[in-house]
Amino acid sequence: MTQRTPVGELLGSNSSAVGSNNSSAQAAGAVSAVGRRAGPTKAGPTSPPPGEQVVATSPPPGEQVGEGLAGAGRQGEGREVLRLAASFGDALRREGVPVATGSVITFVSALGCLGLGARSKVYWAGRATLIRRPEDAGVYDEVFSRFWEGRVSPASALPEEQTVSLAFDEGGEDDRSGDDEAEDDEIIAVRYSAYEILRERDFATASPEELAELYALMSKLRLHRASRRSRRLRPVRYCRGHPDLRRTVRRALAAGGEPVRRAYRQAGEQPRRLVMLLDVSGSMESYARALLRFTHAAVVARRRVEAFTLGTRLTRLTRELSTRDPDEAFDRATSAVADWSGGTRLGEALGEFCEQWGVRGMARGAVVVILSDGWDRGAPEVMAESMSRLSRVAYRIIWVNPLKATPGYAPLAQGMAAALPFVDDLVEGHSLASLEDLAENIAA
Repeated sequence: MTQRTPVGELLGSNSSAVGSNNSSAQAAGAVSAVGRRAGPTKAGPTSPPPGEQVVATSPPPGEQVGEGLAGAGRQGEGREVLRLAASFGDALRREGVPVATGSVITFVSALGCLGLGARSKVYWAGRATLIRRPEDAGVYDEVFSRFWEGRVSPASALPEEQTVSLAFDEGGEDDRSGDDEAEDDEIIAVRYSAYEILRERDFATASPEELAELYALMSKLRLHRASRRSRRLRPVRYCRGHPDLRRTVRRALAAGGEPVRRAYRQAGEQPRRLVMLLDVSGSMESYARALLRFTHAAVVARRRVEAFTLGTRLTRLTRELSTRDPDEAFDRATSAVADWSGGTRLGEALGEFCEQWGVRGMARGAVVVILSDGWDRGAPEVMAESMSRLSRVAYRIIWVNPLKATPGYAPLAQGMAAALPFVDDLVEGHSLASLEDLAENIAA
C-alpha cells in the first residue's frame, strides 16, 4: 500500500480551518487534482491506485510538509497556493491577529519561491510576512500547527472559564466592600457620563449640584474672537505686499550693494475686541449667575474683553472679573453691582454705554454680545435709538436670549422687538450647549 503522509494531512487540516466538514475526502481530491496537473513526483504517482487508502500522518518538525504539493507548486500551481495562503490569513484574523491583504500577497510570493516542501520554510515565510507585532508570535504558532499540521494545543482546545463582575456606577463613590470572591474576579466598571445630559440642561431648572458641575465645565470654555486687518505691517517671506526698503538695503549690504533679495511687508491680523453686556434685572434672575460665569470665562481667556452689566444703570465689571478664581470673581462682581435683580432700563443703559464707552472707541469694530431676555420697562424709542447708535460703530451685534429655546417663542417684548432690526444674530443662551455654540458664533 502506498502511503502519502504529508499532503493529505496538510490539505485536510486546511479544509477544517476554512470550515469544511468532509476534510479528508476533499484533501484527497485536491491532492489528486494537483498531481494530475503537475505530473508525477519523486515519491511516485500523485493519485493513489484504485482501491488503496491514503493515510495521513503528521510530519516531524523540520521535515517535508508535502512533497507532492511542493512539486505541484514548483510547476506553477498558483491557485492552490493562493487558496492556502488566503485561508491561513483568515485563520489568523479569526484569532485576533491583524493581517493585511498586502501581507497575504507577499506570503503567496514567498511560497512561490520557497515551495511547500519544508515545514521550516513555510513557517518562517508566514512568520516574516504575516506577523507585525511580537505579541502575536504565540498565536501564530498555535494557528500554524492547527492549520498546516492538524494539531490542537491543549491550551486552546478548551476556553478557560473566567468570572467577570459588572460594577454599575450609580453616580456616587465606588463601593469596594464586596465579598472576597468578587475581589479576586475581574471587575468591569460600567460607568456613564453626565456631560451630555448637563450640556442640554436648562440653567433655570438645574439643581445646585448640577449648576456646580456646569460652572466647572464652563470655566474650561475658550473663546476665539474674530480677527481684523491690522494697520501695522509685518515682514513676509513671499513677494507680496508693500516693499520693505530697510530690510532690502540691509540685505543688499551683504551682496555688494546689489538688491538681489527684496523684502516685503504686509498688513497683519489681530483679534477684535469683545464687549459683553449682561442683563442682571429681576427677569434674568434664573440665568444671570450662569451667564456671569460665562462672562468671567471670556474675560480671563483672552485680552481685550470688556464686561458690563445692564439693569437700571450701567456697571463695568472688567476689573472685578479679571481674577482667575471664579468664586472670588463672582463675589467681587455681585458686590460691585448695586442693581442686581432690580428693575430693567435696557434702552437707557445701552444709551449710557454708547455715550461713555461705545462711540469713544470701545465698541468701534468690536463684537458686542448682549445677554438679555429683552424685557424693558423703558420706551421702545429709546431702545431703538441706542441700538441704532451701537450698530453704527460695532462690527457685529449678537443678542443672547435664554427664552428663545422656549417652544413657540416670538420676540414680542417691546424691548426685544425694538432692538431686533439692529441685531445681526439672535441665539439661545439657556444651557451649556447653547453657550458653546455662542463661542463658535463669536469666532465666526
